[in-house]
Amino acid sequence: MTRRTLRATLAALKYLSLTVAAVAMMLPIALIVIGAFKGKREFLKSGPFDLPENWLDFSNFVTAFTRGGMLQAFANTSIILVISVTGTVLIGAFAAYAIDRFEFRGRAVVLGLFLLATLVPAVTTQVATFQIVNSLGIFNTRWAAILLFMGTDIVSIYIFLQFIRNIPRELDEAAALEGAGHFRIFFQIILPMLKPAIATVVIIKGIGIYNEFYTPFLYMPSRDLGVISTSLFRFMGPYGAQWEVICAGILIVLIPTLLAFLFLQRYIYSGFAAGATK
Repeated sequence: MTRRTLRATLAALKYLSLTVAAVAMMLPIALIVIGAFKGKREFLKSGPFDLPENWLDFSNFVTAFTRGGMLQAFANTSIILVISVTGTVLIGAFAAYAIDRFEFRGRAVVLGLFLLATLVPAVTTQVATFQIVNSLGIFNTRWAAILLFMGTDIVSIYIFLQFIRNIPRELDEAAALEGAGHFRIFFQIILPMLKPAIATVVIIKGIGIYNEFYTPFLYMPSRDLGVISTSLFRFMGPYGAQWEVICAGILIVLIPTLLAFLFLQRYIYSGFAAGATK
């Protein structure tokens, strides 16, 4: 086999593997789209990839949106997402600024504890976390999810830390000579220069909160506090599930995420690339 033939074979294998991976990723989505347009009886009797009889039947979408309480779920998700992401950005940027710009006793210990916290599986601390949330009196309120989302994101602190380390300290010193305090330096110099890091954290954290099921399900059991991820669970029952309605609900839930990705994909790629090279 010549070198040219070997190179062509490797290229063909590369594209073949990418095609197989892409098809494997799209199969579940295709199954959901097909299932969303089927009636209950049709869904049970036909094969998973058999095309629906009527592509214009949107009754499953109406049922998912009304009986699933998706309007209230979108409102609850939006409130939790906006407050949690804003708090995560401020806490992460403040913490990274303090760690990088100030010399204090125990600084290495703080960094070590942050690293240790990332290594502890969250499921192992759920009993203690639940007791703390309950003792604070915020169980079955939106604040339970908001505080947990804001207080458990060590990754955002490390993202901000990597970006702040590349901001020259001479800017801080020049501002201090002009009489600026630490808060003014942070808000007028450091924070505006963290826009790429803020965009990265907002996208990663926002998608994570939007898709989170476990925390809202455990800490907000009230039906009025349901979020997008838990609203679909209402169509599961002890005697079966309405899979065709769940498929329609999944497509409704996917629309905001898909639109956000299409509009923000440039920031997602640049943010990950910048974070990887710093």
